[in-house]
Amino acid sequence: MAPAERWLAYLSAAERSPNTIKSYAHDLKDWFTFLASNDVDWREVRLEDFGGFIGWLRLPPAARSGAVVVLPSVEAHCASSSINRKLSALSSFYEFHSRHGLDLGELLITWRPYSGSRASWKPFLAHLATGQPQRHRTVKLKAPKPLPRVLTIAEVQAILDACARLRDRLLFAVLHDSGIRIGEALGLRHEDFAVADRELTVVPRVNDNGARTKSGKRRTIPVSAALMRLYADYLEIEYGDLDSDYVFVNLWSGTVGRPLAYDTAHDLVERIRRVTGIEFDPHWFRHTYATDLLRRKTPIESVSALLGHASITTTLEIYGHLTPQDARRELEAAGWLPERQVTL
Repeated sequence: MAPAERWLAYLSAAERSPNTIKSYAHDLKDWFTFLASNDVDWREVRLEDFGGFIGWLRLPPAARSGAVVVLPSVEAHCASSSINRKLSALSSFYEFHSRHGLDLGELLITWRPYSGSRASWKPFLAHLATGQPQRHRTVKLKAPKPLPRVLTIAEVQAILDACARLRDRLLFAVLHDSGIRIGEALGLRHEDFAVADRELTVVPRVNDNGARTKSGKRRTIPVSAALMRLYADYLEIEYGDLDSDYVFVNLWSGTVGRPLAYDTAHDLVERIRRVTGIEFDPHWFRHTYATDLLRRKTPIESVSALLGHASITTTLEIYGHLTPQDARRELEAAGWLPERQVTL
């Protein structure tokens, strides 16, 4: 669809994350599939169509054509958090086209009585309205806040041991030892490794493989001596005298010396998943790193700086939680659980 392609091209030109663009492309595919099945023009949708879209997303794919009856007990196919992301994508899509002449009128503006609270409500696409509505509410589903997924020590060791090559082992070891994002790891240069100081520096820069740093600030992270020894072994045994600035490069396939691309890293993760049976994502290493630091009583300000968050608010929103196991340890350390005086 030309409208979708224009918007996705705009996102690419605006240097949005490749993963974000890919997700938005899937979201638009769902939207246009739904519209086609209901014979609705994308330029003439109403609020009710978005309600229908939400219900359609909840259905299993096999039932979306209406040929299969779905029992009420069947679990929803699409989670609320995923639906909210799709609605956010559509909001951005329509905002883009409104700036290029699409007449939205009252499209997607919904009105609800103001509750009297101090919360600042904004309607879905309210920023496109000419006036300043006083009574409205966002089109958004309530979604449970997921806890960050973390890896156990045994799982990390299994992933490392499943790597047949030092390059691959080093990649996962860097993620685990420093908590950096996969895009930041793929953009690392040799100059970013301070072996003597046992430090690794993340530097925002343009990378040939499209790897990105989410933060615009450089940051230096202390790492272990073991990681630096693994880096040295990798250079001596596999990297050799290859002339490249990048740490993680193609060595056995593709253009030798070219920096690893996201797709190559994804394929590596898929292979390790099959070998280990562990369904992990590279970002889980970051969650594991942050959670372990907080469990060791590292100040939240330090954790936020090491992760490269813009503020500690972001860190608290993601990691300001206690798992049941953490809560039990805290209560036992405080002497609460074993010293209850009543008979239960």
